[in-house]
Amino acid sequence: MTATETATPVVIVIDDDPMVRRALDSLFRSIGLAVRLHESATAFLADEPPETVSCIVTDVRMPGVSGLDFQKALTAQGSTTPVILITGHGDVPMSVRAMKAGAVDFLTKPFRDQDLIDAVNEALEQDRQTRARADERAGAEARYAQLTPRERQVMGLVVSGLMNKQAAAELGLSEVTVKLHRSSLMRKLAVHTVADLVRLSQALEPQA
Repeated sequence: MTATETATPVVIVIDDDPMVRRALDSLFRSIGLAVRLHESATAFLADEPPETVSCIVTDVRMPGVSGLDFQKALTAQGSTTPVILITGHGDVPMSVRAMKAGAVDFLTKPFRDQDLIDAVNEALEQDRQTRARADERAGAEARYAQLTPRERQVMGLVVSGLMNKQAAAELGLSEVTVKLHRSSLMRKLAVHTVADLVRLSQALEPQA
């Protein structure tokens, strides 16, 4: 496991009401989570983001930047940290807008503690998976960078389903040479089967 995977997950609470901040701080710490409290979106943006698995719980209606605008700004900046919105003045259009923008959940006060805990657990698992995919991609890119141009050509043909003989004909090489390149690239990539090679290739594909 990486340090990120073993560190205590963090819930970032953004709410201008100090009583709400204290209540949520107590709730999340009671289930073993770390908590960061901010009175505004501006205060959060001035802080360093956690390097471990995390999610954001933010009120919709706050002075300055609203929760919905904050969520939109995070998305525009490329942030993948999951967001849960809470409000005492919610309506259906607002909820739809939040969910379409990628919010994990939209809870209207008063809500049950368990509903918020469930939403936070879902958000943290979502972030955990996102970070795992990013780590996998970074590792794949580092190993792929070790390949020679010819090895990359051979890899592309093998992944596309060609046999050694077919790849050799495609590249104008001998079958023995292709086998040597294939053995070398699989060793550098730390894969043992074509299926592993295909999965690594998929991890290298551009993100949607």
